[in-house]
Amino acid sequence: MAGSRKSRLLRISSVSVPVLALAAFGLPATQAEAQSDTRSSAHLVGTSTASTGAFTPSGGNDVTDEEFVGEPDDADASGPPAFHGQITDRTLSSGHGGGAKISTGNGPKAKSNPQLGSSFEGLNLFQQRYARGGNQFTVEPPDQALCVGNGYVLEAVNDVLNVYDKKGASALPDNTATNVVSGFPTDVGHAVDLNSFYGYGPAINRATGVRAQSITDPVCLFDATTQRFFVAVLTLESQPNGVLTQVNHLDIAVSQTANPTGSWNIYKIDVTNDGTNTGGVNAGPFLGDYPHIGADANGLYLTTNAYPWNHNGFAGAQIYALPKAQLAAGTADVNVVHLDTSGTVNLPSDAGNTQPGFTVWPAQSPGTGSFETAANGTEYFMSSTAADEATHPVAGTGGNYVSSTVVVWALTNTASLNSASPAVLLSNQVVPTETYALPPKAKQPGAGTTPTTATPQGHCINDTSTPTVAGVGCWRLLLGAEPAHDEVISRPDSNDTRMQQVSYANGKLWGALDTALNPGGGAQQAGIAWFVAKPSVSSRGVSAKLALQGYLGRAGADLTYPAIGVTPSGRGVMAFSYTDSTTFPSAAYAGIDALAGTGPISIAAQGKATDDGFTSYKAQVGNPPRTRWGDYSAAAVDGGSVWIASEYVASACDYTTWGGRFFGATTGDNKLGTCAPSPGAAGSRTSLGNWSTRVSQVTP
Repeated sequence: MAGSRKSRLLRISSVSVPVLALAAFGLPATQAEAQSDTRSSAHLVGTSTASTGAFTPSGGNDVTDEEFVGEPDDADASGPPAFHGQITDRTLSSGHGGGAKISTGNGPKAKSNPQLGSSFEGLNLFQQRYARGGNQFTVEPPDQALCVGNGYVLEAVNDVLNVYDKKGASALPDNTATNVVSGFPTDVGHAVDLNSFYGYGPAINRATGVRAQSITDPVCLFDATTQRFFVAVLTLESQPNGVLTQVNHLDIAVSQTANPTGSWNIYKIDVTNDGTNTGGVNAGPFLGDYPHIGADANGLYLTTNAYPWNHNGFAGAQIYALPKAQLAAGTADVNVVHLDTSGTVNLPSDAGNTQPGFTVWPAQSPGTGSFETAANGTEYFMSSTAADEATHPVAGTGGNYVSSTVVVWALTNTASLNSASPAVLLSNQVVPTETYALPPKAKQPGAGTTPTTATPQGHCINDTSTPTVAGVGCWRLLLGAEPAHDEVISRPDSNDTRMQQVSYANGKLWGALDTALNPGGGAQQAGIAWFVAKPSVSSRGVSAKLALQGYLGRAGADLTYPAIGVTPSGRGVMAFSYTDSTTFPSAAYAGIDALAGTGPISIAAQGKATDDGFTSYKAQVGNPPRTRWGDYSAAAVDGGSVWIASEYVASACDYTTWGGRFFGATTGDNKLGTCAPSPGAAGSRTSLGNWSTRVSQVTP
């Protein structure tokens, strides 16, 4: 989930955990009241492996053809309007004499010239939809999780997982023979659905229509100190008929060894009632949306955004701190410290003189020697301040979506997490920055025009003349009632202004977010604002100043969903999705360092077709549609390499091949829209979408 509320989704004896809020420009810390508690534990609820659970094969006798999970979404699917002003990529820096001019594709290079190494297509929508015998929903966007260690590359998306070697071959057992869909063993590249991985029944049993838990927003991390993989998701409990109960929890899978193809321990933390329960408009229960993961020398940290299920507004980012050593050892009951960031940021909002934290993203650090050890162990976080969640947490709407500050957070005394009585301190400082603002939607070739046969789902919805097995008019294959036939090629979502992946390496804190940008003073595009902060901690809490900041953009192009990974020496790579008027949605990257900033934009894998997902079309999701894309990219550091993953469109498929046997052909798949050459063969897409992911190794 994400969005403000997203179409895919997004306690212990009471111990006071103080939160300090430091104002901008390093003013003295002030004590801020914070809801917090130390839970008795996160409970070990079972063990698992990356293997497919029991299921009834799906096929022609299914009782339901329901494709969409139906989780909470924005009331306004179009989202708030993009920034109407100008943000130009002028020179902006702090902490260095002359600064550096920010690159727009042909500016100064970072101190290294990133080299693309291994690069392969990762998980795609075909694998997602047809894992576990086809008892899955069609979902978008993928939400990208990536972690790398011990020779393995683990990728998870909504809602499947795979483990690869470093050349892209799956290290999981081939499950084709048992993955029967529509009567044929079906090749999903060894992918395993997340419901199986966490020990749940199929997302939907298509033989009965019964639903199990709904999983979303996967994140992962390989921790070099414990030699463990950690994969976390938000899980929503569902009644058998699909009605969500409002109970939701974080599920944390911890590998029992450094081999992710082996056994895992599964832990749960209930997050249903975690948030500021003030009564009135923002009362709980809450949805623990958009979880993210980080670690320092002592702890594993998960953060969520708490939204009231039944009311407006926002109930603050939540932080969960767990001792890594206990998780790695498989301890049955692991200590958890929970902190609520509501009312802890010294900036005004419609709640008064303070804001809640919003998308408080925990830092990941490379290797074993990059952690902050001051103040008896410290974990850093970053967040942004332009969204309604920060400025209008009571009303939930009404902001101008522009800001010139970010928030640096520190959780200190993390070594105490290993004790029976943790005594951590959360503090924050508001740091002045360059201006950033809500970006426009991204463009792609043909955006706003009628879909041609190269965009088959959109063309099918508009079609009234193609003979099909369901009658004349392709739309009959997708819809029960005739639509308006006025669909156009979409403009993919460019995210809002929430902070994206955060890294702490070489003594600096790195983060980036999506922004409106006018590269070279030209037309507004979706671009990236990035920040390199120099934090420190003391008994008064955190202090931070910017070492460097800037924008990354290119005239005529849209860059979205950044993720920064930084090696122990301070050399980094930023991943993102890239589109322009002649370039289909592609996976891209740029080098970044704390001296020269960002280098040239490089394409890791160029897209092959327009985005053709179901969230692009009024007939599928209502008017206006909101073309879901990304939600987040990912970066993971392994030695001197940075591994990156982003959403892109990996394959093209024409309308005739997409329709195949449903248009009267005698070859092709027996499932609509997969573009597979035969039943059971691996497809490049599904009838309702064509997203894929790209995983690449880059040496900065």
